[in-house]
Amino acid sequence: MENNNLEKHENKPPSKMARLAWPKAKYGVRIAIIVIISVILIYYKDFFLSFFK
Repeated sequence: MENNNLEKHENKPPSKMARLAWPKAKYGVRIAIIVIISVILIYYKDFFLSFFK
């Protein structure tokens, strides 16, 4: 019986974290892609602007 109780509570978040509103993972992926593209554009802006000259 104790094994059943351990299995039920294994995937539960800690009590202090359970009250937080966590964003969906898909939003995190989108934000990460936007940040990566933005950083690349900032670092290589001269390279990309050379195509338009």
